[in-house]
Amino acid sequence: MKKTLVIGASTNPDRYSFKAIHSLRNYGYSVVAFGLRNGSVGDTEIATEWNPKWEIDTVTMYVNPKLQVAFYTEIIALKPRRIVFNPGTENSEFVALLAANSIAFENACTLVLLSIGEY
Repeated sequence: MKKTLVIGASTNPDRYSFKAIHSLRNYGYSVVAFGLRNGSVGDTEIATEWNPKWEIDTVTMYVNPKLQVAFYTEIIALKPRRIVFNPGTENSEFVALLAANSIAFENACTLVLLSIGEY
């Protein structure tokens, strides 16, 4: 299966990014977790340094639009197939940049998409 980059990864079990990493792994997806603090979620280490060589199919966002701005260029440079904006991360400014770069996007919940077989 294709690789997912989780932006806003957290070791806090109450965070949706934590739940999404577990769910993605349980469904057999390969995951790259990116966050502010080192740690791990199950067998997935959280990277705190951006790697421009990541080969990513889907980016799933768990950071608010103001924090996304710092990563616009880096995310676009990865050339992912799509970006999933989870509830609270919707970003019309970034969507315009994604459209201009032919990157698909959707406002959806990764956990729901997985549970209904639409991920």
